[in-house]
Amino acid sequence: MNLPYLLTQLGTVKILVLGDLMLDHYIWGNVHRISPEAPVPVVQVARDTYTAGGAANVALNLSNLGVRTKVMGHVTQDDAGRRLQEILSDKRVKYISPELLFQAPTIIKTRVIVHSQQLCRIDREETRECYSIDSSPKFEVLLEKVLSEVDAVILSDYAKGVITQTLVDSVLKIAKKLPNLLVAVDPKPARRLSFKGVGLLTPNRHEALELAELPEPLAGEKYPLEEICKRIHEIYSPEILIVTLGADGMAISHKGEVTEHLPTVARQVFDVSGAGDTVIATLTAALASGATAAEAARLANAAAGCVVAHVGTAPVLYNELNDWLQKADLDYQNK
Repeated sequence: MNLPYLLTQLGTVKILVLGDLMLDHYIWGNVHRISPEAPVPVVQVARDTYTAGGAANVALNLSNLGVRTKVMGHVTQDDAGRRLQEILSDKRVKYISPELLFQAPTIIKTRVIVHSQQLCRIDREETRECYSIDSSPKFEVLLEKVLSEVDAVILSDYAKGVITQTLVDSVLKIAKKLPNLLVAVDPKPARRLSFKGVGLLTPNRHEALELAELPEPLAGEKYPLEEICKRIHEIYSPEILIVTLGADGMAISHKGEVTEHLPTVARQVFDVSGAGDTVIATLTAALASGATAAEAARLANAAAGCVVAHVGTAPVLYNELNDWLQKADLDYQNK
């Protein structure tokens, strides 16, 4: 199916995002002098902006693509949590509130941006144990109910504590009862979680090396893509493996074999923050709507090319992506 038509089909899909929810705070300003107190710049603040980060940004990407979206994670009723829930609600994302045994503060990442460049980042969060959502005896009942109502679930792991082995096991156990449910994982390999047999796995270049238990190539050595895909299949057996390779595009692998390598389509790159969120959101939505892996990857490649042209964490915009696809389709027809 052509990509503009595939984009319209995403509105038929329902997806749950399960993972580490964060509030992204941006302080935008200018620097005109160095502080007399220390050799650091003095930032004159112009404005503050807030958006959804982490797994919440995955949910925003889905909603912007027209997907009926639910999200579940750890959000406390503090100022940051209320602001994050307002952002999600404004974008028609339904927050499913689990019974939290720990009332840890909502995670906030503050980035100071000067002349379109990130000066520093300030993180406010507690230890991983504080962000668990699967400790309640009622959790699995709630999870099974929500999963029975969607076409796919995305496990968005930012290593903050929501995605645990117990939670992954619960999802996979429930998925066995729901054969049409697509389980997609955006992994954090350092956690060494077991998620064998998932429908979609989307590591980036470095994460793929870690999953394959291979060292970084030495300077001048070729990135061992074929060996990586073979080893990941042996260890995790995903139905579809898509490795995102930054400037080198993305690779599609089935049963350990690289079946296609797509070049990047980014026209200009200002900020790669959130590009991985856009990729897994678009891939999952496309696959859940009936697209092939190649069609889904091409749509995700285009979506990622749109978001990296913006400064800061920015979800894909439907009209921007649609305009790009329409132009690309016209260019292809004119060749």
